[in-house]
Amino acid sequence: MCQWPDETRAFTRAWEQLAGHVTAHRSELVLLPQMPFSHWFATSRKFDPAMWKAAVEAHDAWESRFPELGAAAVVGTRPVDFGNERYNTGFVWEAATGSRAAHAAAFLANEKGAWEATWYRRAYPEFTPAHVGDACIGFLICTELWAMEQAMIYGEQGVHLLVTPRATSAATLEMWLAGGRVAAVLAGAFGLSSNRVDDKGEWGGQGWVVGPDAEVLALTDEQEPFITVDLDLARAERAKKTYPRSAFAHRSAR
Repeated sequence: MCQWPDETRAFTRAWEQLAGHVTAHRSELVLLPQMPFSHWFATSRKFDPAMWKAAVEAHDAWESRFPELGAAAVVGTRPVDFGNERYNTGFVWEAATGSRAAHAAAFLANEKGAWEATWYRRAYPEFTPAHVGDACIGFLICTELWAMEQAMIYGEQGVHLLVTPRATSAATLEMWLAGGRVAAVLAGAFGLSSNRVDDKGEWGGQGWVVGPDAEVLALTDEQEPFITVDLDLARAERAKKTYPRSAFAHRSAR
């Protein structure tokens, strides 16, 4: 997990540090924040075609560098053109197969600082788990974290990891972490999140790893912007059979 700079001039140094961390810790999966390879353009209420095009091209360029992270799978979101429509799409990249779309964001903010629905389309709410090796992964992209019913459905589908690439402010860190902990409990899964960061607090950083019973296992901060945690996927499988998940087991039998 990471906290990633919003300032494009800082990308190269952050990438070098991330690659070094992944190599040193033998990380098997890297979670990037929401659309990491351009500044957060959705602060503008007016759609700018040139800015969107530049963001798509920047993500294409950085994606070509994913092999520099070694064998690690890379997960995040990126701007995508689909015909005449634009989406914020979650992806999974693996060295053997390249990048594949996993889930397009369905619940979007559209307010000051986050005019998402102005810049890209709300996708049909289809939440299909992705797989990386033995890990079953459910995407809850930023605002989607608050769709707690979906966290429960993901749990019924057997996900081990809930991943939340996000772009959230320093003022709301406590609220977002609380949401991440609840979602992990409902799914009986590990909750993972990475966020943007800047010096002004507009973006608050603090990536997290939380356990299936809401325990905070690790947080990023200024001194440690990248964290790697060893996770036992079997623990998520066991958690689904325990309280409070067990109280709702009848839902699957409907």
